[in-house]
Amino acid sequence: MSAPAVEAVSGPPEPPDGRRRPRRRASVDFAAAVGLVGMAFLLLAFGSAIVAIVVFSAEDGFAGYLTAIESPLFRRAVRNTVEMAVVVTVACLVVSYPYAYCMVYSSRAVRIALIAALLISFWTSLLVRTYSWQIILNDTGLLNQLLLSLGVVDEPLRLARTKFAVYVGMVHILAPLSTLALYANIRSLGPGLLLAARGMGASPARAFLHVTLPLTAPGAFAGATLVLILALGFYITPQILGGTGDLYVGNAIVIQLEELYRPEVASAMSVLLLVSVLVVLLAAGRFVGVGRILGIDRARERG
Repeated sequence: MSAPAVEAVSGPPEPPDGRRRPRRRASVDFAAAVGLVGMAFLLLAFGSAIVAIVVFSAEDGFAGYLTAIESPLFRRAVRNTVEMAVVVTVACLVVSYPYAYCMVYSSRAVRIALIAALLISFWTSLLVRTYSWQIILNDTGLLNQLLLSLGVVDEPLRLARTKFAVYVGMVHILAPLSTLALYANIRSLGPGLLLAARGMGASPARAFLHVTLPLTAPGAFAGATLVLILALGFYITPQILGGTGDLYVGNAIVIQLEELYRPEVASAMSVLLLVSVLVVLLAAGRFVGVGRILGIDRARERG
């Protein structure tokens, strides 16, 4: 056997100093291991609950689903929920876009103040934020007291326990999410495109309309989809700030459980809500991708 063949069989030669080469250990992807643990927890905590609800809703066949679909209460709740979700989504975009734009292009001091205000909103409990709007919008609340003292109105306005109160509270809670989605998208553009547009003679308004706005449309759509999905299943804020005639899907499910004692109908309503959310997510994912909506693509790009 020739020398090269011997080397091929015996492996690479030893180092000249006589020491053995260290053996390579099989590398373990720590991030993947942690991800598998998190996935297992989610499947156990949420997947089992979803499976239980689906099984429970089908105990009597499709009777629970037929009762839910034929219920005027549920149809009214669906109509109110879709209306609320659409209004809140549009309002969140109107509030979030200029806020995120200022976060990117303002001075350092203003940017820090805006980010701090956004983080404080996340750090404050959802219940605290909801009840604070009830205090502000009550007949004897801060807003009515201010309007009365300024002479704008002669008697308190009915602001609490209305759809308006629900919309305001929901925008306050969900707008930070769309703001972060838009902030990441606007920041990824960088100043080079705007400088190039300005160098070619475009005014600031024209550069914004023809450069920034089209390129940030996917981020706005992703943020709007995220807000829409969350708004469809919200319960606490509509329950506290809404009126007695304002019924939403979350409230309808609770009524079936606590007042009418029909858990199979409540489970069917929950499954229908879950399917609706998945349909919205998949439909939106065809335009911008599910990864962009959930923030996976951004995380991958940063990695």
